[in-house]
Amino acid sequence: MITLFLNSLFVENLALAFFLGICTLLGGSRRVSTAAGLGVAIVVVMAVTVPLNHLVYRLLLAPGAWAWAGLGQLDLSHLSLICFIGLIAATVQILEMVLDRFFPALSRALGVFLPLITVNCAILGGSLFMLNRNYSLAQSGVFAVGSGLGWALAVVALAAIREKVEGDEGAPESGSQAVVFVTVGLMSTAYLAFAGVRLP
Repeated sequence: MITLFLNSLFVENLALAFFLGICTLLGGSRRVSTAAGLGVAIVVVMAVTVPLNHLVYRLLLAPGAWAWAGLGQLDLSHLSLICFIGLIAATVQILEMVLDRFFPALSRALGVFLPLITVNCAILGGSLFMLNRNYSLAQSGVFAVGSGLGWALAVVALAAIREKVEGDEGAPESGSQAVVFVTVGLMSTAYLAFAGVRLP
């Protein structure tokens, strides 16, 4: 479990190794405070949706899941993508209502990026990786938290670098997007160093 957690956090970082959720990563990394809030939201959504999607798939969609009802031949696995997206959308909607009610400043700071978490491919990618790798429920939870924290770490680190490079006013200059893309590429290259680390 520790190896899985560290692997999903560093080696197989969804943002910097697979480049999943890159649109939200680039858009939500202008300020560290906003990036931290976005990172926490991603961690919460992933920690909830990946294990829930595991249960939905195993209990309802997998081949033979309905054997208890005499429908052992029923295979609904082709509906997994739609079910995963629906569950992610419902979770994000609930999170948006909670933030709007209890943390209105953070909700305003996240702005349009909060609803965009619904279509963030990093979150859907977490569920699809869980399914592809045939993780157990416990492994799904560990993988979800590790992947979410890895993505949050990437967006906060990028925001910190952008604040230093762009200055306090944060005014976009000519070629600033190119600098951001190069920065993400360098961060991704730096994360490759973790691939050689082996835990005992």
